[in-house]
Amino acid sequence: MSEGILKALMQLFALVAAPSEDVVSRRKVVRNYLALQLNNQLIEEYLLLFDQHLKTYREKLKEKSRQQKFFAASSVKVLRIATAINEELTHYQKTIVIIQLLEFLNSGIHKVSEIENEFAETIADTFNIRSDEFSSIKRFIAHSNPEIDQDILIVGGNKSRKEENRYIFREFLNTEIYALNISSVSIFLIKSNETTELTINGQILIPHRVQVLRPGGSIRYKHGSPVTFSDIAMHFNYSANKSPLVFDVRDISFSFEHNKDAGLHPMSFTSHSGQLVGIMGDSGAGKSTLINVLTGIYLPTSGEILLNGIDLHLFPEKIKGLIGYVAQDDLLIGDLTVFQNLYYNTKLCFDHLEDKAIEEKVIKMLKSLGLYDIRNMKVGSSLNKKISGGQRKRLNIALELIREPSVLFLDEPTSGLSSRDSENIMDLLKDLAVKGKLIYVVIHQPSSEIYKMFNQLLVLDTGGYLIYNGDPVGAINYFKSCINHANRDESECPVCGNVNPEQILSIVSSQVLDEYGSPTPVRRISPHDWFKSFKKSHPASTKREEKRLALPRINFQIPTKLGQFRIFFMRDLKSKLANKQYVFINLLEMPFLALILSSLLFYFQPGGGQPQNYIFFQNPNVITYIIISVIIALFVGLTVSAEEIINDKKILKREAFLNLSRFSYLLSKVVILGILSAIQTALFVAIGNSILQIKGMFWAYWLMLFSSAAFANLLGLIISDSLKKTVNIYILIPFLIIPQLILSGVFVSYDRLNPHLSSVSDIPWYGELITARWAFEGLAVHQFSKNDYQENFFVHEKLKSTANYRKDYWIPAMRNEVSNLKETTDSTEKNVLITLLNTEFKKVVSLLPKKEEFKPLPVFNKGTITPKQFELTESYLKSLKTYFINLYNEADRRQEALRQEIIKSHPEKGRNYLTELKNKFHNEGLERFMRGTDDFFSKRIIKHNQQFIQKFDPIYKDPQHSYIKAHFLSPHKRIGQLEANTFWVNLMVIWVMNIILFILLYSKTLKKLLSRGKKTILRRK
Repeated sequence: MSEGILKALMQLFALVAAPSEDVVSRRKVVRNYLALQLNNQLIEEYLLLFDQHLKTYREKLKEKSRQQKFFAASSVKVLRIATAINEELTHYQKTIVIIQLLEFLNSGIHKVSEIENEFAETIADTFNIRSDEFSSIKRFIAHSNPEIDQDILIVGGNKSRKEENRYIFREFLNTEIYALNISSVSIFLIKSNETTELTINGQILIPHRVQVLRPGGSIRYKHGSPVTFSDIAMHFNYSANKSPLVFDVRDISFSFEHNKDAGLHPMSFTSHSGQLVGIMGDSGAGKSTLINVLTGIYLPTSGEILLNGIDLHLFPEKIKGLIGYVAQDDLLIGDLTVFQNLYYNTKLCFDHLEDKAIEEKVIKMLKSLGLYDIRNMKVGSSLNKKISGGQRKRLNIALELIREPSVLFLDEPTSGLSSRDSENIMDLLKDLAVKGKLIYVVIHQPSSEIYKMFNQLLVLDTGGYLIYNGDPVGAINYFKSCINHANRDESECPVCGNVNPEQILSIVSSQVLDEYGSPTPVRRISPHDWFKSFKKSHPASTKREEKRLALPRINFQIPTKLGQFRIFFMRDLKSKLANKQYVFINLLEMPFLALILSSLLFYFQPGGGQPQNYIFFQNPNVITYIIISVIIALFVGLTVSAEEIINDKKILKREAFLNLSRFSYLLSKVVILGILSAIQTALFVAIGNSILQIKGMFWAYWLMLFSSAAFANLLGLIISDSLKKTVNIYILIPFLIIPQLILSGVFVSYDRLNPHLSSVSDIPWYGELITARWAFEGLAVHQFSKNDYQENFFVHEKLKSTANYRKDYWIPAMRNEVSNLKETTDSTEKNVLITLLNTEFKKVVSLLPKKEEFKPLPVFNKGTITPKQFELTESYLKSLKTYFINLYNEADRRQEALRQEIIKSHPEKGRNYLTELKNKFHNEGLERFMRGTDDFFSKRIIKHNQQFIQKFDPIYKDPQHSYIKAHFLSPHKRIGQLEANTFWVNLMVIWVMNIILFILLYSKTLKKLLSRGKKTILRRK
C-alpha cells in the first residue's frame, strides 16, 4: 500500500475518532491495522501521524459553537478522502478497512453514535461495499452473541448441537467460536466470547475481538484437531451443496508392466465438490501417474475410484463429460487464433447450440478469463509464442472450462509462469472451486499465497507412496513433528502469516550426513517409512458411506459423426490455411519437382546448326519420368502426412474425455490430405507432361499419381499414429520409399532377383504389395496402348506378336522337345517331357478358333509311345505353324489397310500424318521396354516348371491367371471371366489397398503390434 493512501487512512481514522472520548482503545485498533501492513518502526511513525490529526480535530471540537460546523465539514472531508483512496485499493483491502473501521468504532466504552454510523456508511458506499455485507459485518462486530443466519456459523464442543447445519463440532473445545462469511473476498471473521487458549494463524485469539481468517489459515487449541479455513468454507459453499460431488479413491494401486516397482502404492482419500486439492511431490513421485489413473486414462491395478458411488472405470459411460483434464503441455493449435481454438472446441461440446449461441458462449468465457482483447491473435507454437505464457495457460484451462466439467484435473498449471501469472491462474481455479467444482492441481513449488488456497493436500513420495492427506497448513506441523522439529507447532510466520511449503519436500527428502557433515545419497527416512508413519498417525476409516448421490446434470452434447467430421475438417483446414509457409511450400513443392524432373529428362538430338527440335518419340527418358513421378507422389504424400497425428496427440488425449469419434477425426485428416494431394499431383502432371509433351494423358496420370499419393497419405498417418517421435518417422520414410523404387519392376526385373525369392513367370508376392509397381504398370500400359497413335494398331500388333511367338519360337521349341522325347531312354525325363508337351498343346488349343479344322490333338501317354504318335505330332505342329503364319499375315494386312484408311482421311498431310502422330504420341524407348527388346542377348523363350514361358512382348501377352494376378506389363487382367484394362484394374487395387490401410489406421493395428513387441522384449529382459 502506498504512503499517500496510509496517510489518508490515518486522517480518516482520526476524523472518525475525534468525537470519541475513548481514544486509547481506538488507538489500539489503528495499531492492529497498521501491523497488517508495516514493520514496527513504521507503525510508530504512522501512529504519530494519527495522533497529530486526532489532536488537530479534537482542538476544533473544544468550542461547542463550532461542533456542528465541524461535523458537517468532517462529513465532506470523509467523503473526499474515501473517494481519493477508492481507486487505489483492491476490493479486499477496502473490505479490511471497513472491518477495521467498524471495530474501531465499537472499541470505545460508549455506544457508536449516529454521526459515527453515518461516517462508516459513507465510506462503505464510496468503497462500493455491498449493503447487506456491510450490515452483516456491523452486526457481527457489535454483538457479543451474533444470531445464527445463513452467513454465520458456530464452532464448538457441544455434542447436543452436533447435527445442526450451522454448527461444526470439535471435541474438547470448551468455548464457542463465531464465524462470519464475507463471500465477496473469501474470508471469515472470527470471534470468541470466552478466554481460552485459542490461536488463529499462530496469534492468540483475544475474546470479543474480531480477527480475520484467510485461505490456508486455521484455528488451533489444545487436545483437539484444528479448525481450518476449508472446514468452515465447506459449510458456506452453496454451489457445492446444491449438487454435491464425492470423489472417493479406495485402495488404488498401479504398476507398469515393464517395472512393477514403479507406479502407485495402495492409497485412499476422499475429496468433495467445492475443494481445491493440491498434489505435491518430488520428480518421480508419481504425480502425473496418479492424475492419469484418477482421470481414467490408466486402469488401476487394484482398488476402485468412485464418483458419487459410480465406478469410474467400470461405468465410464455414466460419468461421460464430468471429468476434465488440462495437461502440463500446450494443447493449443498454434496456427489458429485464441477465439478459433476455443470456438471449435466448443462446437465439439455443444451440438444442440446454434453458431450464434456458441459464439456468445466463447466470448463470455474469453472475457471472464481476460482473453477477449487478444481473441484475434494467433496462439503460436511453444517455440514461437504469439501470446504470453499466462495467456496460454488460461486458454488451455478455458478449453476445459467451456464444457463445464464437475471435476477438473490440472498438471502443473503454473509451470514456466511468473509469480503474478501463477497467482492469477490459481485465483481462477479457486473461484471455480467456490462455485462448486472439484479441482485437483499437481504443483511442485507453490508460493505461500498459492499454498494457502488449497483445501486439501496430497503429498506423494518417490515410488508412488501417499505420505500425507489432509489440511495443507497442517502438513507443515505434521512433517515437523515427525522429525521432532523444535518449533513443530509453528506452521506460519507469526508476523506476516506466510508459510514455507518448500520445507515439506526438504524434510521428506533430507539426507543422512557423513562424518564430515556432507550429505550422502542415503535418505534419513525412506518413502516406505514415511508411508507407514502416515498410515499409523492417520488410520484410514473403515466406515464407508455407500450412499449413491445423483450426478450433476451434464450440459454438453457432442455432435454426430458427420457433424464431428465437419468440425474437424474446418478446424484443420483453417489451421493449415493460416500457416502461409505451409501453404507456400506444399503448393510449390510438386510444381518445382515437376519442373526439375521434366527439364532434366527433356532429351533431344541436337542438329548441326539447325534449330533444336524436340521429338517425343525419340525421348528415351519417358520410363524414368513415369516411375520417378510415382515415387515423388509417394514421397511427398508420406512427408505431408507424417506429422499430422503425432502433432495432435496431446490434443487427442484431452479430447478423449469427450468420447469423440476417431473415425470422424481420421476421415477429416484423409479428406484434407486428399484435397492437398489432388492439387499437388494436378500441378505436377500439368507442368511435367507439358514440358515433355505427353499429350492426351493428363487425367490418367493425375488419377494414378493422386491414388498413389492417397496411399502414401494413409501410410504416413499410420506411422504418425504409431510412433512417438517425429524424428523416428522421418528416419523410417526412406525404408518405405526405397523398396518402392527397387521392387517397382523398372530398375531390376523381377526374374533377376534372388531365385529363392522370385519367379521367372510371375510377379513375386512382395511385388504385389508394392504400390509403385501397380501405379507404374498402369501408367506405362496406358501410355503405350492408349495413346492416339498406338491405340489404332494395338489389336493388330497383339495378334502379330502372338503369331510371331508361336511360329518362330514356340513351335521350334516344341519340335525340339518331341525330338528329345524320341531319343531319351530315361523314364523320369520322359515323363517330364510328356507332361510339358501335353500342357503346352492344351494351352495352344485355347488360342485356336473353334471353326478351324485341325487334326486330333496329340496326347502322349506315360506308357508306350508309338512312332504313329510322333508323326501325328509333327503333322499337328505343321498345321499350327501354317495357321500362325496366316494369322500374322492377315493381321499385318489389316493393319496396313487401316494405315491407308487413316492416311486417306487426312489427305492434306498424306503419309506424313501417321509419322507426325507417331512422333507426338508414341515413344520408342517405352516401346522397347514394354516389349522387352532392350536386351538382345536375353532368351525369348525358356522352359520352367514343365512349361514354356514367353520372355518378350509382355504388353501383347495374355495373362495366365484369373482374379487380377498376371505377369508384369500385362495389357489386361482377368477378374473371373471378365477381362479389364490394366490401368483400371491397377487403380482399383491401389484403392483397395487404401481402404485396407484406413482400416489398419482406425484399428491402431501397427501401434498395437509395436506395443506388444515392446512388452515382449521387456519381459525377456
